[in-house]
Amino acid sequence: MARILLAAFVALILVGVGPCHARPAPQHAAMSAAKGKAAAVDGITAIYNFGDSLSDTGNLLREGAAGMLQYTTGPPYGSAIGGATGRCSDGYLMIDFLAKDLGLPLLNPYLDKGADFAHGVNFAVAGATALDAAALSRRGVSVPHTNSSLAVQLQQFKDFMSAHTRSPQEIREKLARPAGDGERNLYNFGRMAAGVVEATALVPDVVRSVTSAARELLDMGATRLVIPGNFPLGCVPSYMAAVDDKDPAAYDATGCLAALNLFAQMHNVLLQQGIRELRRAYPGATIAYADYFYAYVRMLRDAGEAGFDAAALTRACCGAGAGAYNFDMDRMCGAPGASVCARPEERVSWDGVHLTQRAYRVMTDLLYHKGFASPAPVEFPRA
Repeated sequence: MARILLAAFVALILVGVGPCHARPAPQHAAMSAAKGKAAAVDGITAIYNFGDSLSDTGNLLREGAAGMLQYTTGPPYGSAIGGATGRCSDGYLMIDFLAKDLGLPLLNPYLDKGADFAHGVNFAVAGATALDAAALSRRGVSVPHTNSSLAVQLQQFKDFMSAHTRSPQEIREKLARPAGDGERNLYNFGRMAAGVVEATALVPDVVRSVTSAARELLDMGATRLVIPGNFPLGCVPSYMAAVDDKDPAAYDATGCLAALNLFAQMHNVLLQQGIRELRRAYPGATIAYADYFYAYVRMLRDAGEAGFDAAALTRACCGAGAGAYNFDMDRMCGAPGASVCARPEERVSWDGVHLTQRAYRVMTDLLYHKGFASPAPVEFPRA
């Protein structure tokens, strides 16, 4: 089993308070029409985001991307939005679509020191992990891309809040407005994996890291959390290419690796147990579970209706290699020899690890508009 390290945690806080080829993400009219407005949806006027490449909008680019992630900072990344911005996709991510749906401008990365943070801050860094580098190193797992783990991002958030408020009480008030003020706080956390055997042993520690971070945020005054489970790893081209099992019995009815999906579900069961413990400890907070696993499965199941190419659901749009998954760890998307499919909007996977802009839009709809995050993190107006 190839050793693959995939960080997949993300965290959002919603509050109702008043290196090459890179460019700022275009603020399309639909995504910036509400800029300057107060509380466009459900009283939310700011977002604070933590995570990895699922939601990084430019922090790793500013840290200095290296290794396999160096190609994410240049073309063809960002091709659907006019150029690379540090987003690991051909275009926008779920965090971008959520901001759009809330009527807010796109979230600026924390390391863009000249940016406007009036509507929140994005602390996510591509390659970041839920466990810090030292903890992973003790288990023989290296983190070559960044040291900006969940703990580092959480400290950056604390530093930012301290610099922009006068006291811990003001921070609590900022994070926990009265319900009548329409405020919602949303934290989404996922997980990481390092090969099935190693990752199985790591899962309890990863879950503890996630729930401990959630406890800190709750202690700071957060009142509403959403903690999502993991994606079905057995449907992700990079994992499928690494295993490359020739036995048809290894695959489920969706065409995904059953064992890897079982592992992801094991993680999700432990995570939900941790969520139940958080609910008991913080009865005054709303702590929901967002089902990333079955939202992804639903996206695959309804692929044809969503306009995806049903014959290429587990094949990367951008990559290299003659295999079934168009994924080669040594020739990632953007590297010499890699190519891009003709219609990225018809693919689920962009580069074998990350999703296309179209897939992120579908996932956002499923999570925030179609009940796969429950209870609903945001009360959107009914159509």
